[in-house]
Amino acid sequence: MPSVIAALLRHGDYHQLNDTPSAWQPFPLTEQGRQQARRSVTLLNGALQMFDWDLCPVIDSSNLLRGWQTAEVIREGFSDKTSSPLSIEGFDELAERSMGSAANLTRQTIESILQDDPRFEAPPADWKSNSHYQLPLQGAESLMQAGVRVARHLDHRLAELQQQVDTDTVKLFVGHGAAFRHAAHHLGILEFDQIAALSMYHCRPVFLERRYAGSWRHLTGEWKVRSRGEAFVD
Repeated sequence: MPSVIAALLRHGDYHQLNDTPSAWQPFPLTEQGRQQARRSVTLLNGALQMFDWDLCPVIDSSNLLRGWQTAEVIREGFSDKTSSPLSIEGFDELAERSMGSAANLTRQTIESILQDDPRFEAPPADWKSNSHYQLPLQGAESLMQAGVRVARHLDHRLAELQQQVDTDTVKLFVGHGAAFRHAAHHLGILEFDQIAALSMYHCRPVFLERRYAGSWRHLTGEWKVRSRGEAFVD
């Protein structure tokens, strides 16, 4: 039976507000981020040729601008490498963890809001990177909840693809590092302790295979080992 493989790509470097933990910032890629996305075309094409994989013509992308722009650079880069042009479909399900009504506020402002609201307790010191902590604000979710959302999307899309292909096929997913790592945990790829120990390189694919029984495994592509004191960012 043919294999179906998800290529997970963290978006390229983008313009960010200082000390603002929300990953829903609506800003574009930097020039460095565009260069990273262009380099990913070479990495992806090399893997396709090395393993004799076909490429699904639809890229699934986060609807956040940096995700879509990364996918668009990749789509353009493959314009002369595939027999039919690639297309992009955007999905809210591939977004990073939502902070709800605190989106795009600074860390200090968020903590002040919680302190001033008598309904809420002070957040834990590690609240930004705590996988289980959910801000007690409307629309917010935990990193683990975001991982479930992304994992469901990956599993659903590859299960669909399994019914459509007769060759080993890769599907590209452009999204966000923390959500992808938590999704990988829910899919049985990463142990829980590995989520915080690892990160993802910008625009360097990690390839995960969905087996016909519904289980997943890591095929190739390196996770980034997080250095001591490295900030937990998307």
